[in-house]
Amino acid sequence: MNIHEYQAKELLSKYGVGIPAGIAALTVEEAVAAARQLPGPLYVVKAQIHAGGRGKGKFKELAADAKGGVRLAKSIEEVEAFAKEMLGNTLVTIQTGDAGKQVNRLYVTDGVDIEKEYYLSMVVDRATSRVALIVSTEGGMDIEEVAHSTPERITTITVDIATGFQAHHGRAVAFALKLTGELNKQAQKISKQLYEAFVALDCDMLEINPLVETKDGNLLVLDTKMSFDSNALYRHPDVMALRDETEEDPAEVEASKYDLAYIKLDGDIGCMVNGAGLAMATMDIIKLNGMFPANFLDVGGGANKEKVTAAFKIILADPAVKGILVNIFGGIMKCDVIAEGIVAAAKEVNLQVPLVVRLEGTNVQQGKDILAGSGLPIVAANDLGDAAKKIVAEVKNVA
Repeated sequence: MNIHEYQAKELLSKYGVGIPAGIAALTVEEAVAAARQLPGPLYVVKAQIHAGGRGKGKFKELAADAKGGVRLAKSIEEVEAFAKEMLGNTLVTIQTGDAGKQVNRLYVTDGVDIEKEYYLSMVVDRATSRVALIVSTEGGMDIEEVAHSTPERITTITVDIATGFQAHHGRAVAFALKLTGELNKQAQKISKQLYEAFVALDCDMLEINPLVETKDGNLLVLDTKMSFDSNALYRHPDVMALRDETEEDPAEVEASKYDLAYIKLDGDIGCMVNGAGLAMATMDIIKLNGMFPANFLDVGGGANKEKVTAAFKIILADPAVKGILVNIFGGIMKCDVIAEGIVAAAKEVNLQVPLVVRLEGTNVQQGKDILAGSGLPIVAANDLGDAAKKIVAEVKNVA
């Protein structure tokens, strides 16, 4: 789960992390009121969307030369003007894709006199089962280019979760940032604070870009992104309350209500599978046969009829879907339960696209009998290879 920048900063401030003063706003009037509460005379007006690259982004509704989603305002009047331009309009960045995201929230912060920008992030390194601190002296909007063109400017430091953050980790961060004196001490302190927040909140990613050195010699978190391990959210109801469903794909939001693992993709064949590994294999074999999956959808190992019906509806709600492949290996999941869900959903939504079903495992014959007796144009498949060939052929025939 992702949250907005202002929410992440509020969480980090509880761990002592230094951040500029700022206030969130949902309306132009709230943005102006926020600016009046800040010291000024410089303000930063920041669009709040779940995507990076806001500073270089473009608004669909504004002129091509209009400024991006992060703007420096030199007066209250400019704050008001920028808020009017941003709110309700669609910001397109390198991470949103061409569709962009509508800006529904702003974050108005106090301006900062910047001496130098740095980069610091933390992620779960699954290869080492550690937390990886990724550090660079080249922070700011061009960090992706730095990673691509000059990777030697990026340092990775790993922390064993069993022993936790040690003093030498902080020194390694400060050394990588080439900081000395008081700034060196601040870097050690802030990296420890960020690590503590990362672990305590069950984050899977925490990015500070930029971490800035101010003209008066302080380190401040100027921008941050934070995401959390969804499996651990039950331990953090306060974090769960920060979820903004307007930033998520509506189908993914609907899927989460039924505890379905669903991710929309760009293809045209919908997939319903039980088990992540089988889902990945199913998507691969669809591509091997010349077409592309429209989604990743794992119904899990213990789905009931209602859950399967919901999954089917979610797939069919995507207008890009031209055919559906159901691939179920029944262990805990029973094939007859899957079959009942498929039939119920197909009848309820008035199925208009080809459907190929491959069932194997517990109660497989009962499942096949249910499908065969449904009166629906369901194509049965013997194995995964057969299923992929049949759904691709069916979609091409319709086209």
